Amino acid sequence: MLQTRIVPSKPALILEGAEKNLIITDIHIGFESNMESNEIFIGKNSTINESIQELSDIIDSEKPDSVILLGDIKSSIKNISRNEWDEVPLFFKKIREKCGVTLIPGNHDAGIQRLIPDNITIISSTGMVEENVLLTHGHTLPSENFSHVDKIIMGHLHPIFFKENSIINGQRVWISIRTNKENIFPSKKGEIEIIIVPSFNKYFYVTHRKQYRKSISPIINKINKISEAKIITLDGTIIGNESMIDHVI
Repeated sequence: MLQTRIVPSKPALILEGAEKNLIITDIHIGFESNMESNEIFIGKNSTINESIQELSDIIDSEKPDSVILLGDIKSSIKNISRNEWDEVPLFFKKIREKCGVTLIPGNHDAGIQRLIPDNITIISSTGMVEENVLLTHGHTLPSENFSHVDKIIMGHLHPIFFKENSIINGQRVWISIRTNKENIFPSKKGEIEIIIVPSFNKYFYVTHRKQYRKSISPIINKINKISEAKIITLDGTIIGNESMIDHVI
């Protein structure tokens, strides 16, 4: 049976069985272009270098066999921006020097096949299964072919905690949801856990909900009742349950 655990104080998850996989999501390389259009400027190449360094440090500490990327590596949706032509290949080159890399494309990853080296494994955007776990970006609904799983690990939603006067208002969080499996896979009974991984991009935070437009996942939209939920800070502290789910998604 595969085991999962949060990397302390990092938006990264370990999935460990016969092999040890490090899971991250939503890096959004090239997002600075959108910020510049709003006259917000970040130093050239600073964020890609930060992302590479932070992920490299985690790899050095955890020593995984591979990194599994749950999509939205790039930021542009329908095209490839000037920054992405340079920075996405650099990211893959540097990380692949340390361990194996598998990519499950997200909705922002159109054309990314043109940017990645040959030694990167790219999976269908529908996701991949490791034993009882489905790994997916979260922007598509899983098919019945995956109905045997009892856990889904996904990104896409960029969960952020919104509560005025809280010291963690606007900060990235983890979410674990338990619900009836038939909500996702109508032919199956039992329970399924959905783990929503926070964005690896640390610049994706705001302090007022009205400033933030969240992505919508068909997986979450299928849930009509949550049996149990946990909202967890990056350092692993449980700060809420199903009664507070509206504060994060």
